[in-house]
Amino acid sequence: MSQPPGLNDAERRLWAAFPTGATVVLGDDRPAGPLPDRMVRAEIITRLLLGACEPRPGAVAAVRLRGAYVLGQLDVSGGSVEYELKLERCRLVEEPDLSNAATRELRFADCWMPGFDAGGLRADGYLSLSGTEIEGQVRMPRAQLSGGLRMNGTTITASDPDRFALFSGGLVVEVGTFIRNAHITGGVRFVGARMNGGLFMEGTTLTNPGGLALDAQNMVVEDAAEFSRGFTALGTVRLRSGRYNGILSFSKARLDSGDPDRMALHASHLQADEMLLWPEEKIKGRVSLSYSRINLLMDHPSVWPDEMYLNGLTYETLRGAEFKDRLSWISRDEEFHLQPYEQLAGWYHGIGHDDLARKVQLAKLRARRRNLNPVGKAWNHVLDWTVGFGYRPWLAFAWFALLLAIGTTVFSIENPRPVKPRDELPAFHALIYTLDLLIPLDTFGQQLSYDAVNWSRWVAYGLVTTGWVLATALIAGATRVLRPDTGTR
Repeated sequence: MSQPPGLNDAERRLWAAFPTGATVVLGDDRPAGPLPDRMVRAEIITRLLLGACEPRPGAVAAVRLRGAYVLGQLDVSGGSVEYELKLERCRLVEEPDLSNAATRELRFADCWMPGFDAGGLRADGYLSLSGTEIEGQVRMPRAQLSGGLRMNGTTITASDPDRFALFSGGLVVEVGTFIRNAHITGGVRFVGARMNGGLFMEGTTLTNPGGLALDAQNMVVEDAAEFSRGFTALGTVRLRSGRYNGILSFSKARLDSGDPDRMALHASHLQADEMLLWPEEKIKGRVSLSYSRINLLMDHPSVWPDEMYLNGLTYETLRGAEFKDRLSWISRDEEFHLQPYEQLAGWYHGIGHDDLARKVQLAKLRARRRNLNPVGKAWNHVLDWTVGFGYRPWLAFAWFALLLAIGTTVFSIENPRPVKPRDELPAFHALIYTLDLLIPLDTFGQQLSYDAVNWSRWVAYGLVTTGWVLATALIAGATRVLRPDTGTR
């Protein structure tokens, strides 16, 4: 087809180059203003993409343009584009509209534009916005990109603080999503997205303090999700109910909610083969891993925030922290829950550390103390000191031995008086008499035969009382009365 009338020199060059896919270079830099020799109307690009010019046989037609000042709106919404579009170092005055279009490969490299609409786009190839500066919103709801998404080095600044800078819902990306070393101000929304080739955001900064830096609820990632190596989120990262069939990594990242009372990382109800929660510095804000299932969890005490929610979290392997640190880890929820203690105890038992599992159970019962009434707290303390809630029965024997030594000493000094003539009673023995007082049964007949006198009588009363307490505690520990299956949830 011959060139239409009214084209300027730059447009004529582009029209002539289209049939062979040759690149038209109008300049090597991005124009700051409407230079006459670099202006191209968006409607000319649109007409070429929609088939206004026949391709040359034996060549691959494409629109390839560098250094242009594009006037008007590039609008192929709802259309079918059979040709590649490649714009480099171009300034687009109006927001391109590719909504609901079916296209081939799309590349906007080192460009400037006031927004980008790709809602419902179906690209048989990759979409690249690498190096591009966008002062407005990028919209990609329901987009399907079979060749991947590339936004390396992209800068997006939302013009409206109440809107996401990058907005999508139900986005499907094959091959891989690469958003490395980008700067996005206003937050990213990937709710319901499916990243079949992984998600790579190393070195990227998401800025939305006090709000959502990343909302990726129900996102599915195959391979790796890399929020690592310089990734910075100033705002909440919400990954709730996501599925990561590979590694979910926050290695050498930075997580800062902007408000210590807000979530820095909301990762509840997710599933991951491996999670590396080891940012470069301590997480600023709360972290929730509640009801998540993680096969391998690697983290470190130096990065844990002061408050974490771990109720319902299950895992197969833990790495990166010592036992004493794990006890601190599961106690960082202000509200007591049994499950984190039971899960940790079960894990230590499963790897053959029954002694550590018992210590976790002890910590659980001590932590539970703060939810009891005053009487319950007092009894809880008694059971802790005497038998270690049944997990340290040797404590009862230690107390018993100490009291036996005290009683034997006292009654050797101050002999009790016989209650009958001595020839009718067994011979007095201070050790046996003390045993009779401590054991809640008159086993040796000494307690009923002799009566303590003077000040030693109070020692006898004390021994009888502590004997009953020790016996009750031992029975309670042996029958696991103190190991309830339910509690505060």
